[in-house]
Amino acid sequence: MAKFSKIEVLQKAAEQGMMPLFYHADIELGKKVIEACYKGGARLLEFTNRGDFAHEVFGELNKFCRAELPEMIMGVGSINDAGTASLFMQLGANFIVSASFRADIAKVCNRRKVPYMPGCGTLTEIGNAEEMGCDIVKLFPGSVYGPGFIKAIKGPQPWTTIMPTGGVAPTVENLKGWFDAGAVCVGMGSKLISKEILKNRDFKQLENKTSAALQTIQAVRS
Repeated sequence: MAKFSKIEVLQKAAEQGMMPLFYHADIELGKKVIEACYKGGARLLEFTNRGDFAHEVFGELNKFCRAELPEMIMGVGSINDAGTASLFMQLGANFIVSASFRADIAKVCNRRKVPYMPGCGTLTEIGNAEEMGCDIVKLFPGSVYGPGFIKAIKGPQPWTTIMPTGGVAPTVENLKGWFDAGAVCVGMGSKLISKEILKNRDFKQLENKTSAALQTIQAVRS
């Protein structure tokens, strides 16, 4: 079961303002990636369900976090059905993310009081997700919609909390655009955990990039 409560996860997402996300089949490499993000200050991370036996990899990484990185809140993304969500929750997933809104996922997450962050692209989808207990909705792909979409939504629905993912970069200009528009948090994948970093095993660079991104977020918010 989840180590962290729903309230703790949501508070950390809002506090940290960034959710690093990645997938790799190599468990030992995954441990190094998570450890580098942790050293850089991240306490929230999404493992994406994008390969064969991904649940086995996640299980080992989550055990590693509980033993060595006790403050790290691990969740899972790219979930497409309730059965898969249940499988990962059984392995201790602290939150579930999907590319689109799925009512069946919302129901199983609500039963376990695990946050569900679905991808939404219209006011109707956002409204349906919120009615099903989703506190944070994911704007995906963020690069298609842009910060203007969030700003427009926050006008009539100031209570809506949005996390753009896709097209988010760790630069002052990019992050300022999202947070000025009203984003509560941003999901950041390859722009943070790049193929080059993984290929070169340059975990110190990842630690530095994570730290710099978190500092930038705090600066643009203030």
